[in-house]
Amino acid sequence: MKILVSDPLSEEGIKILKDRGFTVDVKTKLSKDELKKAVADYDALLVRSGTKVTAEIIQECKKMKVIGRAGVGVDNVDVEAATRQGIVVMNTPGGNTISTAEHTFSMLLSLARSIPQANASLKSGAWDRKKFLGTELFGKHIGIIGLGRIGLEVAKRAYAFGMKIIAYDPFLSTKKAQQYDIELVEMDELLKRADFITVHTPLSDATKHMLGEKEFNKMKKGVKILNCARGGIVDEQALYEAIQKGIVSGCALDVFEQEPPKNSAFIGMDNAIVTPHLGASTEEAQVNVALEIACQVADVLEGKGIRNAVNFPCVEGEVCKAIDPYIRLAEKLGRLQAQIISGHINKVSIKYGGEVVNYEVAPITLALVKGLLHHILGESVNYVNAPFIAKERGITVSETKVLETEQFANLVSVEVETNKEKTFVAGTLFTRNNPRIVIINGFYIDSIPEGNMIITHNIDRTGIVGHIGTILGNNNINIAAMNFGRIERGGESLIVLNVDNEVPQKVLEEIKKSKDILDVKLIKL
Repeated sequence: MKILVSDPLSEEGIKILKDRGFTVDVKTKLSKDELKKAVADYDALLVRSGTKVTAEIIQECKKMKVIGRAGVGVDNVDVEAATRQGIVVMNTPGGNTISTAEHTFSMLLSLARSIPQANASLKSGAWDRKKFLGTELFGKHIGIIGLGRIGLEVAKRAYAFGMKIIAYDPFLSTKKAQQYDIELVEMDELLKRADFITVHTPLSDATKHMLGEKEFNKMKKGVKILNCARGGIVDEQALYEAIQKGIVSGCALDVFEQEPPKNSAFIGMDNAIVTPHLGASTEEAQVNVALEIACQVADVLEGKGIRNAVNFPCVEGEVCKAIDPYIRLAEKLGRLQAQIISGHINKVSIKYGGEVVNYEVAPITLALVKGLLHHILGESVNYVNAPFIAKERGITVSETKVLETEQFANLVSVEVETNKEKTFVAGTLFTRNNPRIVIINGFYIDSIPEGNMIITHNIDRTGIVGHIGTILGNNNINIAAMNFGRIERGGESLIVLNVDNEVPQKVLEEIKKSKDILDVKLIKL
């Protein structure tokens, strides 16, 4: 079998593939047209971030069984197109953990002591010690946003320096955080207390501009900001303005919204330290991801199983076909739960009822947990590692089966318990390709789980639906479908709207101000 490597990959990884009997062709810097012509003849494709594997290219993959990304992100691969083509897409979520954590802490130390600036000053012939008065880390609060593998490694290093560690991560239990001497707090509290703030989440709809103007205005004066995760998590314009206002005293950026950054104000800024996306740029990390992806791809081609797949929870063809609709429904239920809960998750209870119990439900559970965690963790969570990540974070996952369900031929339901509340959602399949959300927190509805959805919890009053519709209409937001659920007339009710457009935050705020609206959430499925 033949493997195409289209981005530079460490020789150690290529050697593994050759030693296992594969023909390996290394062809880097291929144009789009050259890649389209080449892929038809290969069983596997290995890439880093340089190759863009579009739907157009995937259509030409006549023999391909697997696409391997040597790294965490798979945003340069059209995963949906690959899935339709029956191609496994996999990544290496743990290969550059230490490298990125160490780079983050190097940036933090440099930021605290102005090391790059002092180095440049001395080399220019100056001897200005007073100008570079630093800040000790000991006793300072470091606020870590995202406590995955990298975030926890940063926390360990901060602990060694005597820093006080506070963190925000809704997918880590308080019990697990205590094991690492980390104080788990809500985002607003972290912003107010932290002397240093570092982000370690993937870039997603939920995390884009997670630190924006509103967040900077809540921070203590003199805070220092670090981003060695993904460009776009920090709103660069808002960060620049916060520095000009004196809220932020310095920043260290390894990633940018546009890479390479063009005309970035941070490049020439005295109190900004910038590096060209070096988080994973160590010899060890490059070798680790190469070895990891080489072994994973070889295992797939040799029929030895799938690890770190981002698009396949199971590998037996007939079983996958039978339960695929339930897998897709379960992942939607998980994503929905992730966007309606508040607090830190402690327990996830999944219940299967009716016809679905005739199948092996383990892959369905994996899909649901993946959907739940994906909202914050992005590409670093997949069908294979989802249960392990949940366990690492102190989240208990249980599943039960019942033969019969009231009103439905099949039902998948999930209750999520956090340190603040319990939330419940359930879904069913009306036909094989017709999934529905049928229960949200005790309210019976009939909603299609796709696209942009607005869910309002409100008082059942005359005119409330029209009022919401008017607000959306005034903002050119078209309603595609509407569902209404209530327990009793005049009591509390739930309105679920499928809309055709993106919904700006200001529109949600306008709806929320309405007298009879108790809560409103934007859900993206």
